[in-house]
Amino acid sequence: MPVVMDADRVGRTLTRIAHEILERNRSLDEIALVGIRSRGEHLARRLADALTSITGQTVPTGALDITLYRDDLMRQAVGPQPLVRKTEIAFSIDDRIILLVDDVLYTGRTVRAALDALIDFGRPQAIQLVVLVDRGHRELPIKADYVGKNLPTSRRESVQVLLEEVDGHDEVVIQAEGD
Repeated sequence: MPVVMDADRVGRTLTRIAHEILERNRSLDEIALVGIRSRGEHLARRLADALTSITGQTVPTGALDITLYRDDLMRQAVGPQPLVRKTEIAFSIDDRIILLVDDVLYTGRTVRAALDALIDFGRPQAIQLVVLVDRGHRELPIKADYVGKNLPTSRRESVQVLLEEVDGHDEVVIQAEGD
């Protein structure tokens, strides 16, 4: 499995994205980060920490579970039940600029589900999408506002994002089908 990003590169990429967020948004007063469970929530927290480190200002951060909004749940009549986790958004999203954070952007279906879930919590001023990796192969017209790394892949490959909080170390790898 080729390593595309090591821990140092992941850290530098998140710092770069934090600076891009500050360049695009005049103030952090209206900004809030919402990470898509599971790895997006950890990336959102890291981005919030980076923004705080740069500006000294804290940014509200939450986690969004999209399990019940996915369009593939009922495709198979019998199978394992999906694991529904808790959504944790302890602030109003109304009139805020929400930075929706995920690890990998692929078909766009996860982001579509996240948009549906997020709108159930209120009416944000705007939603901006942040992804660590964009691997292409979109099935829906969704484009990230902030991309850590564009990583062209074949459909037979998968991109695995490993994070310290979940996996014990940071790394992005490409895995061939069957590996």
